[in-house]
Amino acid sequence: MASVLNSGKGGASAQGAVALPEDYRPSADEEFMNPLQVEYFRQKLLDWKKQILAEAEGTLAVLQNEPLREPDLNDRASSETDWSIELRTRDRQRKLIAKIDAALRRIDDGEYGYCEVTGEPISLGRLEARPIATMTVEAQERHERQEKVSRDD
Repeated sequence: MASVLNSGKGGASAQGAVALPEDYRPSADEEFMNPLQVEYFRQKLLDWKKQILAEAEGTLAVLQNEPLREPDLNDRASSETDWSIELRTRDRQRKLIAKIDAALRRIDDGEYGYCEVTGEPISLGRLEARPIATMTVEAQERHERQEKVSRDD
């Protein structure tokens, strides 16, 4: 299967040296995971990661500069609830960064865009919507059904 997974890698894409046209969008009419597609998804993942990190920095700056002690108990409770939700969101995004980093490693390894279960290509539409996807829709559905069955036992 490794030869199938590496077939779409392309030499220049592993280094990010492919010049990506500004209006480029992957198309089913081109070879799957050709260097342009690989670079497109690399940039999409890097931009997403950068956005998450910028939001986290903003949260940290507000936490450091804004007093958390409200004189009114109701205001304090409301403020603490808001911060609790914000910090849970940041924790989910921290986990998302790990998934983005894993997807970037798969790009470097030439495995990006291929299902980790079946080795089949993951649809471009799925990758566009969820660039960290590791399985085809069908494999993901099977996985979730098996998970549900094991939870119900």
